[in-house]
Amino acid sequence: MKSANKITASYTDTLPAQMQSNALGAVITYAVEVLNNDRRGAGLSNQIRVPLVRTLPPPPDFRAEVKREGVVLSWAGDPSAVSKEPAIRYSYRVYRMPEGSTQATLVGELPASADNHFSLTDSEIEWQRTYNYRANTVTTVHEASKPEVLIEGDDTPEIKVFANDVFPPAVPSGVQAVFSGPGQKPFIDLVWAPVSEVDLAGYNIYRHQEGTPAVKLNAEPVKTPAYRDASVTPGNRYFYSVSAVDVRGNESAGSEEASETVPQ
Repeated sequence: MKSANKITASYTDTLPAQMQSNALGAVITYAVEVLNNDRRGAGLSNQIRVPLVRTLPPPPDFRAEVKREGVVLSWAGDPSAVSKEPAIRYSYRVYRMPEGSTQATLVGELPASADNHFSLTDSEIEWQRTYNYRANTVTTVHEASKPEVLIEGDDTPEIKVFANDVFPPAVPSGVQAVFSGPGQKPFIDLVWAPVSEVDLAGYNIYRHQEGTPAVKLNAEPVKTPAYRDASVTPGNRYFYSVSAVDVRGNESAGSEEASETVPQ
């Protein structure tokens, strides 16, 4: 009866610099032979051919910065990553791995060029989580009538990033205040353009009169872009501004004020 457990092994072959070459067609061939205790084998395994094309060092000055749009990754360009051989091209890859995970995700890839500054934004993060980022330089070899070969070089040191959301929503706009009340208890209706951010928790409404500080009218965030202020008194003019607040409590600046007078 055969065992269901598979035995795996690995080996790293460190090549001397003189064996590496950008000459197309330069390859090294590997095969594996299993030996018994008497050092007898059943023959070589299938053979694999690995191009001897040079890999480039990881991109220098790799950095990460948390911004409103996500984690912005940046690095310096490397002049050696501009290939003079049409069949060889270089690019930069950036990977993300959540803390505690072993599964890396490709954030993006940019072709190498003569530029000395590169950046891309990872907008697929979840706020309040920690991620590890790394980058490398990829060599692509494409010979006519042969499959394309991708070879990744060494990685940069990992950068640990805590995606802390300290960014308030956009400031509400288009605030309008309209009095209503003849024949009923007076009130002022407020309306404004909705803020479309996905983590929006609602709005805060502030009111003041001439020469007095603003006071927040709502105890909890207002969920819709409208509010009715029924605590108004005839003969007074009121000034209103609206802010937006997200689910983590980040609050925007107040909107431009709208005012309305309650008639006598």
